[in-house]
Amino acid sequence: MFGSGSSIGHDNSGVIPVRFVWPYGGGEVSIFGTFTRWIDLLPMSPVEGCPNVFQIVVSLVPGLHQFKFRVDGQWRVDEQLSFVDGHYGMVNTVVLTKDPPQILNSETPGRSNMELDDVSVCPEVIQGISAPDLEVSRHRISAFLSTHTAYELLPESGKVIALDVTLPVKQAFHILYEQGIPMAPLWDFCKGQFVGVLTALDFILILRELGTHGSNLTEEELETHTISAWKEGKMHLNRQIDSSGRVYSKHLIHAGPYDSLKDVSLKILQNSVSTVPIIHSASQEGSFPQLLYLASLSGILKCICRYFRHCAGSLPILEQPICSIPLGTWVPKIGEPNGRPFAMLRPNASLGAALSLLSQANVSSIPIVNDNDSLLDVYSRSDITALAKDKAYAQIHLDEISIHQALQLGQNANSSNALYNGQRCQMCLRTDSLHKVMERLANPGVRRLLIVEAGSKRVEGVISLSDVFRFLLGV
Repeated sequence: MFGSGSSIGHDNSGVIPVRFVWPYGGGEVSIFGTFTRWIDLLPMSPVEGCPNVFQIVVSLVPGLHQFKFRVDGQWRVDEQLSFVDGHYGMVNTVVLTKDPPQILNSETPGRSNMELDDVSVCPEVIQGISAPDLEVSRHRISAFLSTHTAYELLPESGKVIALDVTLPVKQAFHILYEQGIPMAPLWDFCKGQFVGVLTALDFILILRELGTHGSNLTEEELETHTISAWKEGKMHLNRQIDSSGRVYSKHLIHAGPYDSLKDVSLKILQNSVSTVPIIHSASQEGSFPQLLYLASLSGILKCICRYFRHCAGSLPILEQPICSIPLGTWVPKIGEPNGRPFAMLRPNASLGAALSLLSQANVSSIPIVNDNDSLLDVYSRSDITALAKDKAYAQIHLDEISIHQALQLGQNANSSNALYNGQRCQMCLRTDSLHKVMERLANPGVRRLLIVEAGSKRVEGVISLSDVFRFLLGV
């Protein structure tokens, strides 16, 4: 994601949303530069009513930036703006200062690199979003979600895996690993209905139970211990016992194909679950249920991005840099009061410490960092299923194996949730727009983005799918 190039003169004291314009036409127009580390191409959109004018808003820190355009496969510079001869040939330049400088457009005479020190160029600067714009954006997103149903999430083809509650736990987790899925709905044949889900968190709790002295669960029993027996034991562990001393089970959180996307989103948020099974029943009594799909916030976000892709201007909030809006969990700066705790671990920390954080801190992943807090890797709940391969869990002790060693055990895992585009660590910058963050989170298997400092990859925070939806819906 990051290259070796870097912008000059950045002071990280604030960001400036800047509008770049290509007014010379073309079919497909993109821009890249020092602010994308000369790697990512940022597509530009035609201005409504002006099909020959393309624009994009990029949040930049004060300092010197270089950039160039790609028009229909050809590299171009705007000769009416400042330009220099750089490592990537002729490139345009822009210098941003904290004080409002002169705004120059393509009608301003071109300047060569000899005059660069005397020039302060700033395309149109956009102020922070106002409360009315925020409410308008939220209203439009809420209206879209309220008028579209879960049925629209269903793919044209695919498979959904469900597990019978009579399966041994060991076999169930091996299936999760082999299929590359983090969870599966549970089917009770006797009751004729879906009764729950089996997740990576269950495996974490089982491993911790196996490592507890005096545990009633042994490795031998795990070979025959059924899912239903584990779930009943888990209810005792969670003290789900009524006044009569009887164990009671929680109802399965699910939705129907004609429930609105907003209702599905709220069910996921309010119940702190990652997915909601979409179940269709042939009768009002719920008999003969059909499992159609596993709805997630990622799929719903993809619908939002697809719907508003060509009318992003109707949602002013999308162009705001993430550092300017109350979104995500950030590492507290020195002198700032601590907010939500932010968990990070070193690679030599024990796997037991990681599992304790994953189960107790209500987080789905932990950044693994070096002594400078620079990102090295991520350990997620879904990584734990790799220990099901060849009974690896029976050969380790949680407090004696490091996170680094545990990740090596699962490096050949075929889980699509652990890898996306060959990268385990999905990152973004504090200056990235909300729209860019949403597009990345809408990719399959991506549940969070780690906010890192450009160049050093020092972890600054994390943004999850639930963070984005709570912000967009104002809940």
